[in-house]
Amino acid sequence: MNMSFSNDMGDEYQKFIRRMNPPRVVIDNKSCKNATVVRVDSANKHGILLEVVQVLTDLNLIITKAYISSDGNWFMDVFNVTDQNGNKVMDEGILDYIRSSLGPDSCCSSSMRSVGVESSTDHTAIELVGCDRPGLLSEVTAVLTHLKCSVERAEVWTHNTRVAAVMHVSDEEASVTGSAVTDLERLSTIKKLLCNVLKGSNKCRGAKTVFSHEAIHTERRLHQMMFADRDYERADDERFHGKQKPNVNVVNLFDKDYSVVTIQCKDRPKLLFDTVCTLTDMQYVVFHANVDAEGPEAYQEYYIRHIDGSPVNSEAERQRLIQCLGAAIERRVSEGLKLELCTTDRVGLLSDVTRIFRENSLSVSRAEVRTEGGNAMNTFYVRDASGYPIDSKTIDSIRQVIGQSILKVKGSPDEGKSDSQDSPSRFLFGGLFKSRSLVNFGLVRSYS
Repeated sequence: MNMSFSNDMGDEYQKFIRRMNPPRVVIDNKSCKNATVVRVDSANKHGILLEVVQVLTDLNLIITKAYISSDGNWFMDVFNVTDQNGNKVMDEGILDYIRSSLGPDSCCSSSMRSVGVESSTDHTAIELVGCDRPGLLSEVTAVLTHLKCSVERAEVWTHNTRVAAVMHVSDEEASVTGSAVTDLERLSTIKKLLCNVLKGSNKCRGAKTVFSHEAIHTERRLHQMMFADRDYERADDERFHGKQKPNVNVVNLFDKDYSVVTIQCKDRPKLLFDTVCTLTDMQYVVFHANVDAEGPEAYQEYYIRHIDGSPVNSEAERQRLIQCLGAAIERRVSEGLKLELCTTDRVGLLSDVTRIFRENSLSVSRAEVRTEGGNAMNTFYVRDASGYPIDSKTIDSIRQVIGQSILKVKGSPDEGKSDSQDSPSRFLFGGLFKSRSLVNFGLVRSYS
């Protein structure tokens, strides 16, 4: 059978199932005193949980609790969500968007229907992966400025000595403002120069520059890029010594053929998206889950199987799953001093600002860049390139050069350590299971 024909048939079958069993979304602002309850019932398919979580997190909603069940052909989720200030979601525009994105009206729309999906008709998306080093973002933006590429949006993550970035650039030389770069020779030059910058003097691991002309979800794409780059393989780097790690555990249940993943770590925005994204991209299916993130610590529990129906079946696979989930949690951890820049956008602004950071020995650990209505609104997390605490005089000097009202300090390095190390295998379903007791009763497969 022709493969494309088979895939088309599969897509049509999925659409038929959704039409016969349209998803149902119920939003309740009465039953819970401190959160909006969102209930989603839908025909089950691989990746449906990620789609739902993606819609909620792209609206910048905080998921404080979640209960997921998807055994069989039906998917049932309950999410307790709040806005950024911890209040119930009362904005009817947001509530209507949730209903339209996840309810019956979504049956004929693309699965990539979230507000976080970027269209690429008016820009070129550049995906970069390489070895992180101080001043790298400054060098990359300098190359793009030199080649007459304007950075409209960008997100940069660093983890475990590696860096990944998705940059949406437009052509400054185009006759129409905000046009994508389309000249093949010019694209080849951009790719060659950026690859040279990313490689630097590192000879151990390669650098990669890829152009994308499809609609992409930037944050999910960053996870996929870093996963493919194997950033989860821990480097023997002294910067990681003594650093608090997420507590991730994986055990098998004999009687149900599930693998149970439990995660305990400091809570932060979009944590659930990051872990569900990784499980999905690793081809695991979540059958049941329970999430509690009402306090400073987040607890997540997933009952999973591989997409072929098997649980985790080796110690090597177990360790890899633990490493990958740990990496997914760490990638978005905002280490460093948070700086926010808001000013009128101009050609070369990002290059100039990051050059000033580099000249003052600051390294960018994470960045979010966007332009709206002619204004640049950028967030940078910076650290001292030598690993020492950032001198306040350095920040004052940088703000004087860039502008006191333009560049503002919004945070400081989070040097606090999590005190909670209890219950590394705390199971949220009933709170009855402990890894030791499960082993004693012969319910957990031993890998030793």
